[in-house]
Amino acid sequence: MRVTADPADVLEAERVILPGVGAAGFAMQRLHSLGLVEALRRFERPLMGVCLGQQLLFEASDEDGDIGLLGLIPGRVTAIEARPSMPSPHMGWSRLTKRRDDPLLEGVSDGEWAYFVHGLVCPDSEATIAAADYGQAIPAVVNHQNRWGCQFHPERSSRTGARILRNFLELPA
Repeated sequence: MRVTADPADVLEAERVILPGVGAAGFAMQRLHSLGLVEALRRFERPLMGVCLGQQLLFEASDEDGDIGLLGLIPGRVTAIEARPSMPSPHMGWSRLTKRRDDPLLEGVSDGEWAYFVHGLVCPDSEATIAAADYGQAIPAVVNHQNRWGCQFHPERSSRTGARILRNFLELPA
């Protein structure tokens, strides 16, 4: 494993995890300044976004106005609809419900727990392979071609997250 901000390293990698904590506008500005946007768009092997990293895979975000994202998965990221019993941000443990089989979810059962911290949500679309319920369907895991995303933090999600990370590392490059 290697942490890098070098576009050449990204293009040569066997797989890439795009992490994320923060705001989409700042993240995209930083990716542009480092020359990583085009490298990520051209990357053809397994790519997984985590939290904000999942959101960055989509086309645009309502965060901070209208922010253009990587455009790797169709759709727009929007704010979670806050409710008295379910405030925004969504912070804490929620159960996953699988929508369809996918190698990333191999060995993960319906009802397993994952740890979320986010105030925005990706569109619930055919890319959604697992969801969580937070007063609305939260696309918890998405897949489009060789791009996957986890809205939750697998690194903080105990056995479930460890299994998902292992599955990602075992995907054919």
